[in-house]
Amino acid sequence: MRTVPDLTVVVPTFNERPNIRPLVGLLDRALAGIAWEVVFVDDDSPDGTADEVRALGREDGRVRVLHRIGRRGLAGATIEGMLSSIAPVVAVMDADLQHDETRLPAMFAILRDDPATDIVVASRNVAGGSAAGGFSALRKWGSDRATALARRFLKVTATDPMSGFFMLRRERFNEVVTQLQPEGFKVLLDMLSSSRGRWRVAEVPYDFRARRFGTSKMDSAVAFEFLALVVARATGGLVSIRFVLFALVGLTGVFVQLAVVRAMLWFATDVFILAQAAGVFVAMTTNFLLNNLLTYSDRALKGAALIRGLLSFYAVCAIGAVANVGVAEAVFAVLPQPEIASFCGAVVGAVWNFLASSAYTWKAR
Repeated sequence: MRTVPDLTVVVPTFNERPNIRPLVGLLDRALAGIAWEVVFVDDDSPDGTADEVRALGREDGRVRVLHRIGRRGLAGATIEGMLSSIAPVVAVMDADLQHDETRLPAMFAILRDDPATDIVVASRNVAGGSAAGGFSALRKWGSDRATALARRFLKVTATDPMSGFFMLRRERFNEVVTQLQPEGFKVLLDMLSSSRGRWRVAEVPYDFRARRFGTSKMDSAVAFEFLALVVARATGGLVSIRFVLFALVGLTGVFVQLAVVRAMLWFATDVFILAQAAGVFVAMTTNFLLNNLLTYSDRALKGAALIRGLLSFYAVCAIGAVANVGVAEAVFAVLPQPEIASFCGAVVGAVWNFLASSAYTWKAR
């Protein structure tokens, strides 16, 4: 008969096959005396991570896999893994062996012994903690700046809201799960912001270790997704991370269009309409490529699908442009203020482009 766990450790994975067995071995030693299980949430890793977890699960009933097809992203994987748990306490950590598993018993003890504590964060920023082993100087600088922004604009008091290593009561997670953003990487920050200061937070120090196998999943997209999360949470979740990213990409398109129009008028033609058409075409193309890289990185198109997606995006934006002009004209007829009318048209066009491209160009599988 399967023992009901007191603790579920959720581990999101993508191409982490070499780390699976070492991590489970470390958990087995660290969590002696605690009824635990580990759930690896794998985003269909091409290196066979899910197969490795399944093989290990046949040897150890405490190990299971949640294999996601057609979905990617650390936050979404973490949320699904936590939802799959029946344990009263859930922990989240990375598979790359950079998180110190020996801190888990201390985190569990805090929640067990102090009913008033809702979440325990393993922090690199309290006395006894360090990120020196696992962070380059540039990543350390970026993490510190992101932490400062989060604490200032989202009123989060934890010293390390960017941490991916934490433990909380399952019932507290249930309180905020419907408000969480499944895109992005910083699910702890999202949860703390969504709790609106109601949670009592405890922190334990840990040393962020160097990765042993594989490569880091951190890239330039993470910085943009963090900024998008701050905006999304600052609006009370009114807009999604994906929409904020889409809007930011659209803003870059404005500058691309202006630059191309100016270059065309300088070097290629003195006919403005031709220069404008070239500017719009190049801006739509760069917007598509940036959205494919950033906004829809979890659904990124490749090969022939990239060309089909580009053509689809052209069609979507063409309809959006017509909607933009039509709405602006209608608003101007009622309220003859060009700035307001133009803004309304732009908003409608942007919303249409976002919804239509999500549904057709980057539709979820």
